[in-house]
Amino acid sequence: MKKGIGKRLGGCLAAALLLATAARAVEVQAPSALLMEKETGTVLFAKDEHAKLEPASVTKVMTLLLTMEAIDGGQLSYDDMITASAHACSMGGSQIWLKENEQMSVHDMLKAVCVVSANDCAVALAETVAGSEDAFVERMNQRAAELGMKDTTFQNATGLPAEGHVTSAHDIALMSRELILNHPDIRQFTTIWMDTLRNGESQLVNTNRLIRFYDGATGLKTGSTDSALYCLSATAEREGMELIAAVMKGATSAQRFEDAQTLLSYGFANYALRNITPDAPLPPVPVELGTQATVQPVLAEGGALLLEKSRAGSLGQSVTLEPSVSAPVALGDRLGTLTVTSGEEVVAELPLLAGEEIPRITYGQMLARLLRTAFLGAA
Repeated sequence: MKKGIGKRLGGCLAAALLLATAARAVEVQAPSALLMEKETGTVLFAKDEHAKLEPASVTKVMTLLLTMEAIDGGQLSYDDMITASAHACSMGGSQIWLKENEQMSVHDMLKAVCVVSANDCAVALAETVAGSEDAFVERMNQRAAELGMKDTTFQNATGLPAEGHVTSAHDIALMSRELILNHPDIRQFTTIWMDTLRNGESQLVNTNRLIRFYDGATGLKTGSTDSALYCLSATAEREGMELIAAVMKGATSAQRFEDAQTLLSYGFANYALRNITPDAPLPPVPVELGTQATVQPVLAEGGALLLEKSRAGSLGQSVTLEPSVSAPVALGDRLGTLTVTSGEEVVAELPLLAGEEIPRITYGQMLARLLRTAFLGAA
């Protein structure tokens, strides 16, 4: 399949989902919260999810995202050594007490950020990626805009209190999804419960207690200050489905974890993710006046369908395709529909698209084809 088709179909697949989610089928104590499924981005629960609130150290999800993008893009490697600046060492709050000019690997700094929310390491990583924390914050806000995080303004890379530094449960879920969906290697850090740094001299215990106590927990980031109260982006995976629970302004640390567990357990109890593939090979569609006689239809990469469990047990499917299409055929042109059913109920209609381009035949090519056919016929 061509590389661009999966992205082009993402919105189509999400739009095809037919969920009968009750807006308040579950209750949480936090004033703002949201539950999202990772693969499709479907929101399964929301409570005042666009309220602009202080995120505290949940901010670091964006810091981690930009750092992982730099690593996966080849700009940075886990083994690179970072020299701590005076600015990074001045952060205060949660930290591993970096000393100015102390050197530590990108790998170990990421571990410190994910496990103990180290502000000093977050700023050191930011400076390494962008040259300065201010330049990094510009990138944070640019990336937030690209992800559609309309409730968000970042003022620093840590989440330490700063006027105007706000986001929402909705936006936390968006950046958390981007991180875990496209940079799954972050799990090597976010799933650590206890570890050490500096050859065993510095002990680390994860601030996210769900990592130890919640089945399937995969991360992601805690945050708390006197003004933000207790925030959390919690991720967990069971049976191939990963969920994101964003909780903001919890009254206590225990309450934020309880709310996140409530949301995650609700999602796992009521929904299932099914990867849809055609039951049989899709036949090619004839092309009129094309450089090829047929074009191959394809379904999106990882055709994921999120369903209520009551409808996910026994699924059927049927395929309808155009009898023919006229050239030119563009990559991603619609060729038909794969209809998914549960019993007599249609649960999704997924588009089948052209997996290749078929240009229109030129007069010269047509003449050559006719002459070749005539020659072969005469022979």
